[in-house]
Amino acid sequence: MSLKISRILHAGYIFECGETKIAFDPIFENPFSKNCYAFPNVEFDHVQIKNLKLDAVFISHYHDDHCSLESLNDLRRDTPIFLYCIFEELFSLIRKLGFTHVYPLKIDQSVKIGDFRIIPRRALDEDVDSIFHIEANGLNVLNVVDSWIDEPTLELLRDTQWDMILWPFQTMREIEVLSPSKASPPNEHLPREWISQLRILKPRWIIPSSCQFIHETWSWYNQAFFPISYAQFRNEIEAKVPGSRVVRLDPSVSVLLSEKSLEESPHLSWLKQTADQIVDYEFTSDLKAPPTSEIAQHFDMLTPNEANIVYDYCRHGLLEKYRSMETSLEKYFDKPRTWRLSVYDHLGEAEHFFFQLKQSDIQPTSCESLPEWTTEIPLAKFYAALALGESLTSLYMRINDFVFDFKIEHEIRSADIVEDPLIRCLFTGVFAAYQMAQFKRLTLQ
Repeated sequence: MSLKISRILHAGYIFECGETKIAFDPIFENPFSKNCYAFPNVEFDHVQIKNLKLDAVFISHYHDDHCSLESLNDLRRDTPIFLYCIFEELFSLIRKLGFTHVYPLKIDQSVKIGDFRIIPRRALDEDVDSIFHIEANGLNVLNVVDSWIDEPTLELLRDTQWDMILWPFQTMREIEVLSPSKASPPNEHLPREWISQLRILKPRWIIPSSCQFIHETWSWYNQAFFPISYAQFRNEIEAKVPGSRVVRLDPSVSVLLSEKSLEESPHLSWLKQTADQIVDYEFTSDLKAPPTSEIAQHFDMLTPNEANIVYDYCRHGLLEKYRSMETSLEKYFDKPRTWRLSVYDHLGEAEHFFFQLKQSDIQPTSCESLPEWTTEIPLAKFYAALALGESLTSLYMRINDFVFDFKIEHEIRSADIVEDPLIRCLFTGVFAAYQMAQFKRLTLQ
């Protein structure tokens, strides 16, 4: 007996065995998460998707590129949804969307669906992620989604004979693109942990999984975000992990996995590649990032009301939020710092706001003193974060991309840029903002 595995998009898959059909982290959108475009490009037939009969959907975690209400909205409301999430709010939203069978997943507690047994396993960040052990017809597939495996979980997995592993093959530079002038160069090789863990797990087949997208055509991220090509991943893995074969699985492509072979199978009928081409990632290590003033001009002009929401937040809401939060753990902010927040409109022109930060207090100040921390963001993306729940990776925010004086440069080098005041104000204590915005749009249609 064989197991049919089909790639949807990013970390999404359809698994079929006998009469049972299960989806994992299904995304039926292009782009998804606002600025993630399928690579290679694809189109969805939403009429066919609405008629798709799935026996279950398993969602590994709550991030919007894995749990999207707009994608789930295409599915029949009697489809069982199994979600790993420690927050009840997301379960409630999915039920309010009309789904009648929504269940929380528990680590190491298996779920039996027809010919499948699905076992959620603990990921490195257990407050966020899970990974899946998928059993069917004596075959074992490990879906690592886009997480990392910790040592206790590795010990739990090492004695299984793995037929296939879906391995997240990119080391995304999500933090480095926030401060490109201060980012360290990438390692030219795959992380050592990947090699050592795959040697222990010894899968017959490895699918380079997750991160199968690019950004807008104009985006400098396309040469700066993904440092690993498919070719490099395949060559390095097959050279260093004896007995394992790397097989690329593009969106819509299906394979039949058996005890002896891996064979191509008819593609998904409701997902079509719009260009028959083999594409790969190209990374430019010395790429000079365009200024935020240039990036901001790629976004549409906001209405006066939308712009006022952002500027009012800068003058009032931001101050209230900052004072309500716990003091930053970043030692750089142990002493008073002057913070410059720059907001760029669709013409590339900036409105600058200056603040004096002192532990959990913040005060507007004049621009007489030189900044000791800088944050830049396009006006349209600032609004999107406030009103539409957009996540950090699509905001094109720029932090400390500035030449400070010698003393500040020395101190700021070791500071954690994710402790940026605007990042903390936008995202601290906020959960499922993207899905809530989706729900509002869907229920108003």
